[in-house]
Amino acid sequence: MPFSRLPLSLLAIAGAYLLGSVPFAILSSKLFGLADPRSYGSGNPGATNVLRSGNRLAAICTLIGDSMKGWLAVCLAQMAEMNPDIVGLIAVAVFLGHLFPLFLKFKGGKGVATAAGILLAIDPWMGLAALGGWLAVMLAWRYVSLASVAAALAAPVYAFFFQKAYVLPVALIAVALIVKHRQNLERLKNGTEPRFGIK
Repeated sequence: MPFSRLPLSLLAIAGAYLLGSVPFAILSSKLFGLADPRSYGSGNPGATNVLRSGNRLAAICTLIGDSMKGWLAVCLAQMAEMNPDIVGLIAVAVFLGHLFPLFLKFKGGKGVATAAGILLAIDPWMGLAALGGWLAVMLAWRYVSLASVAAALAAPVYAFFFQKAYVLPVALIAVALIVKHRQNLERLKNGTEPRFGIK
């Protein structure tokens, strides 16, 4: 990378982190007059927890917002014709912004929707493969967390076949997502993880 492009690249990475920090779960909840999603359910500021409020439209808005910020950060980097290494760093930055948002004292969501947006932006087929795997596990066992972890484990494999230049950033995102789900994994192990749609 030419030295002259270094400031622009650093600015883009910082901007991606700030974009990832935008808390759509909080914004959607305020828009629909709902309680702060951190105050109920799992306490996670994400679409699944917003859905527990009973407001599906708010959950959909959260899902779209969280996925779009991942998609937008990567797409803008690609449109600027940044090299894959920088695009990969931007992808990781926007994801970490969601997990550790500046605007929420670094206590964010688990990143599933944002990761999906990132994968779709890097390569639509890779993103669709990950979403297909998520849906298959979800329909089979009805655990959102299990579907998310399974999709994360498969994502670097998809990257190897669809976009080899992005295997490392996709793997880093997958590891961070799985770590964020460590409590869910513990509940799955103990048989106490709630199934989606079953109270």
